[in-house]
This record gives sequence, structure tokens and C-alpha cells, in this order.
Amino acid sequence: MIEKKFAPNINLFERMQPTKLDTGIGGISPFRMNRVEKLETNDFKSVFSGLVENFNRELNAPDQLMKDVMEENGNADIHDVMTAMAKAELGVTVATNITTKVIQAYDKIMQIQL
Repeated sequence: MIEKKFAPNINLFERMQPTKLDTGIGGISPFRMNRVEKLETNDFKSVFSGLVENFNRELNAPDQLMKDVMEENGNADIHDVMTAMAKAELGVTVATNITTKVIQAYDKIMQIQL
């Protein structure tokens, strides 16, 4: 049996918010957790440029961290550099795969005969 002091006393219904989505369960109002994200913008150009800026920042992060480690500025560590390099490598892989899929989709669309 779990002692009372080790089990957290959490009331989940106090932490939930009602939503407009209908769950289909009769008589019970639908709920949504507090982690609801709101749309920041609807403009595709600003969203895409923001993604490119974040990608560029991630690619430049390992270089800056390496400079900080070599100059012994701040509390940068070689582990931070390796983590940033792995994150940048993953970003390049994802960007390459997305580009390949977009080009393949374009080729398929161009092969459609009218």
C-alpha cells in the first residue's frame, strides 16, 4: 500500500480547461489540457523565413560555442559544442530530406498529363 506522503495529491479536473471540441460523450463537457498552443501568424512567408532563420542559427551555434571554448569565455563546455553539432547535423538531415520530398512531389505533378 502506498503511503499518503509519497503519493502526490493532484486534482486533474482543476488543471483542465473546457474546449469547443465535442468528445461525443453525452452530458459531460469536453476538456483540454492547459498546453494549448495558439497560432502566432497566418502568413506563410513569415513562417518560412522564421524557419530558415532558426535553421541558420542552429548551423552557426557550434562555431560560436567552439570559439567560446577556445577563448575560455563564459561557461561553454566541449559537451555543449558536441550537442550543438549533433543538433545542427540533424537539422541538415531533416532539411535535405524535406527538399528531396518537395522535388519528388514537383516531379510527380509535372508528369501528370492533361
